[in-house]
Amino acid sequence: MALIIKNKQIATGIYQLEAEGAFEGEPGQFYMLKASDTLDPFLPRPISIYDISDCVITFVYQKKGKGTELLSEKKIGDSLTLTGPFGNGFALKDEDTVFVGGGLGTAPLFYAVRTFKALYPHRRADVCLGFSEEAYSVEEFQNISDTVRVNIGGFITDDVDYSQCKNIIACGPEIMMKILAEKAAHTGGEIQASLERRMACAVGACLGCSILTRSGMRRVCKDGPVFAASEVFYEQA
Repeated sequence: MALIIKNKQIATGIYQLEAEGAFEGEPGQFYMLKASDTLDPFLPRPISIYDISDCVITFVYQKKGKGTELLSEKKIGDSLTLTGPFGNGFALKDEDTVFVGGGLGTAPLFYAVRTFKALYPHRRADVCLGFSEEAYSVEEFQNISDTVRVNIGGFITDDVDYSQCKNIIACGPEIMMKILAEKAAHTGGEIQASLERRMACAVGACLGCSILTRSGMRRVCKDGPVFAASEVFYEQA
């Protein structure tokens, strides 16, 4: 259990939640959050780590179904069932890196950028954020990045200079990942892609989040959520 110290709407249907406690986690990992002790909804919701600081963990989530609707109704001082961290994380390298996020996929990139700049302050962290209608958290990214590009209503994949960047960390819709992988393949770029999937158990037991890769079927919750983008067979065209 954790104590909520912030749960604020930051854009239409988008919330930022902070919980108090001694939490661990690497950039790219996620926690399972459950707002209610009732059986409806029965399953917790997987939400990526937005940030971790002294005794505070932060999440950015979208109110989309019953579970996240209940989560959005939580007040300061309420308790929250929170388990994790789960999955693997991003491999942060000592080289200039471009971080590409689409929609809610921008959320796990903040902790990644902040950690990257703490480890390698001499390296560039260039950020590309894509949103369908309304941008959020842009100023927070600007405070920790070398550059931030924002695309609203277009394709953030068009804003990436593939000829200049060889190391890309990305999270977003599957079609965005597919396009990134195809374009980077022509320039020799390497992409670490954090995939978005519905998850039930978070430990690889139910196989509900399995995807097809060049190494066979892999579980996003256990083997991921971070994969080499070139290894994934994307379902969407």
